[in-house]
Amino acid sequence: MNANPILLQKKYARLVEGLSAQTGLSLDTALSFFYHSQCYRLISEGVSDMHCMSDKYLVEDLMREYGESH
Repeated sequence: MNANPILLQKKYARLVEGLSAQTGLSLDTALSFFYHSQCYRLISEGVSDMHCMSDKYLVEDLMREYGESH
């Protein structure tokens, strides 16, 4: 399933802000990490309707992914 592109952009912004707040990363660093993450790839490709998951869940997933990569 494909989500509305405008709604996806808003979701991406909330996820980046949440990742930045939870990890202490700058918004630029969080944005860069997000766009290179597995989570972004799955959401943008419409895999398993990831865009329907809550922001909290996805931020936790991003934090886990960030922790594994650093």
